[in-house]
Amino acid sequence: MNKLRGTGIALITPFNQDRSIDYPALEKLVDYSTKGGVEYLVCLGTTAETPTLTKDEKKQIVSTIKSANAGKLPLILGIGGNNTEEIKQEFKDTDLSDFTAVLSASPAYNKPNQEGIYQHYKILAENTDADIILYNVPGRTGSNMETATTLRLANDLKNIIAIKEASPNFLQSTEILKDKPDGFEVISGDDEFGLPMTLAGGKGVISVIAQGLPEQYTEMIRLGLDRKVDEAYKLHYKLMEITRAIYVEGNPAGIKSLLTHKGICKPYTRLPLVHASDDLSNKIKTLLEKI
Repeated sequence: MNKLRGTGIALITPFNQDRSIDYPALEKLVDYSTKGGVEYLVCLGTTAETPTLTKDEKKQIVSTIKSANAGKLPLILGIGGNNTEEIKQEFKDTDLSDFTAVLSASPAYNKPNQEGIYQHYKILAENTDADIILYNVPGRTGSNMETATTLRLANDLKNIIAIKEASPNFLQSTEILKDKPDGFEVISGDDEFGLPMTLAGGKGVISVIAQGLPEQYTEMIRLGLDRKVDEAYKLHYKLMEITRAIYVEGNPAGIKSLLTHKGICKPYTRLPLVHASDDLSNKIKTLLEKI
């Protein structure tokens, strides 16, 4: 699907000091990222601190993003959890007409086996007309969606159209790329693997750092898609240190610090997450000045 080609961004939720949502900052971020060249926007993903948001806040966030985007870029909506029946109902209750696809993470905490993961996604796919992007992120969920399970889902269910793959095992991604059916796309879910996975045959990345450095990161991925390897890796190495830095104290603390230095939002998160330490914030500022 060409709408998923290139760089998408997992949008943060900006907060004020009192932890209320800073909607003007969200509008500013969408405008900044869009003008910077990103190809699509992901609403209510992990980076948005979605577990800490109320239903009303989620609706208002989506409304704000839609308004700020004004139809310019494709939108992806995050819907996930570890109660399959509840998530199935959320799919049914949500107006998905403005979204290109739904991004849904493999269930966390329950630690289902591979058959459980398969049946979870099968139920979701069979009860919606929406296209679904699988999301494998073992570092957060506590379980890995293995290659065979991903390929089984891709082959069995036509509206499962892609995977956001964030396994630290890069070979797993290449196994999926090697054996995937036509029309099923592999998208990196890790900023550091964005370029290598693109060069291996992936469609690009759903990125965190690209909302702070949209021009540089999207250019790197475009160069990768165009197979301009040397030029792409020059940017990759230029961005490597700051990309690693934003994850030192967890996501989205680091990217919020970077965006604060850019004048786009404030650094605040909602508990149980805390904002970046002064040491990390100063390091990010120093690295940002070098780019």
